[in-house]
Amino acid sequence: MAKPTPQVPRSTPSKMPADMLGDSGAVNLLSEKTSDSTALRPFEYHAKDEELADLKRRIEATRWPDGETVNDSTQGVQLATIKKLANQWATKYDWRKIEMMINAYPNYLTKIDGLDFHFMHIRSSHENALPLIVCHGWPGSVIEQMKIIGPLTDPTAHGGKAEDAFHLVIPSMPGYGFSERPSTPGWGPERIADAYIALMERLGYTKYGATGGDWGSVVVDLMALKEPPGLVGIHTNMAGVVPPEIDVALFKREPIPAGLSPEERQAAEELAETYKHIGYALTMADRPQTTTGMTDSPIGLAAWMLDHDPKSYDMIARSIDGKPEGLTPDDVLDNITLFWLTNTHLSAARLYWENKLSYFAVKGVKIPVAVSTFPDELYTAPKSWSQKAYPKLVHWNRLPKGGHFAAWEQPELFTKEVRAGFRAMLH
Repeated sequence: MAKPTPQVPRSTPSKMPADMLGDSGAVNLLSEKTSDSTALRPFEYHAKDEELADLKRRIEATRWPDGETVNDSTQGVQLATIKKLANQWATKYDWRKIEMMINAYPNYLTKIDGLDFHFMHIRSSHENALPLIVCHGWPGSVIEQMKIIGPLTDPTAHGGKAEDAFHLVIPSMPGYGFSERPSTPGWGPERIADAYIALMERLGYTKYGATGGDWGSVVVDLMALKEPPGLVGIHTNMAGVVPPEIDVALFKREPIPAGLSPEERQAAEELAETYKHIGYALTMADRPQTTTGMTDSPIGLAAWMLDHDPKSYDMIARSIDGKPEGLTPDDVLDNITLFWLTNTHLSAARLYWENKLSYFAVKGVKIPVAVSTFPDELYTAPKSWSQKAYPKLVHWNRLPKGGHFAAWEQPELFTKEVRAGFRAMLH
């Protein structure tokens, strides 16, 4: 079989400062023409003007459906909400702002297990900073993590101490954003975990942490299961701590088991409600290719991505309606536009088809773990379940505000949690 052609956007080589190399300083920057498959190739993204013009034309040509027959969001994304977002997208939104922000950071491509992986690599100026891989999920991208780059790499400028500093590695999952789109099956979360471990090793990091949300939480759990020598511990904001028998019962819409504490029962009720609203995940897990229309209609893509879960949707809808929230309409459009320009809806959706694991059940992690549970997450992980699921639980905290996209929505709280979690592991 011929070697697949990488499906990645145009790249523009640029120089990589010496302080962007791994701690050993031994990683050499090679040109994109090198035959060395381990090369780190500098990367920038620049959308073509005609691509942006075509996007605007498609938005303005949208054929709108009838509105919902109810006065709430129980039928999904409301017509008034998506029309307001479409107007913002077509008349006021400027992709070049986020594009410039992305390109202001060091971005690279490197081939791992046959695929080109995109990642940001931002080194702290603090000598003893801990390398940290930050893992996104669906419908996410590296854009979700950009608000935490400054606070984590430069803590003394953001209310922290020098010992709170991190070197950040922020990869795009295969098939997402600027990473290559797999052309054959087999890229499930276990293989992504292997690739992320390989990435940290390639960067020369012999001691590092990992944090993730959504699919990123599943991936960091799986990285921890493999116990690579350099991984000191993980932080998660969507903890996999549900007892498997309870997870199965709730997924099957069976009654909540008896004998749970009030905190555990609340978590079970929240997860039961979540399982009522995962039609998007079930569709992508069963027949992802059937969602082809999302690659042809920007408004179809936007509606699909907005309706991840009811609490997140309601928060975003309030923002679109003009009420200040953790995410602005432009935040949301940044991420949707990235999916559109890179044509990665379907390649991202196939991760659900590849997955054979429970998202929320116990995985068997033995290394140190920090858990942050936000009140509007898909479920709030109880401390009792967290202690059983993660026998080396070093930090558990229930936050006062925030939801599923914690780093993006509540970057200040998320930053404090990452600092506290790894401080507990290392001191």
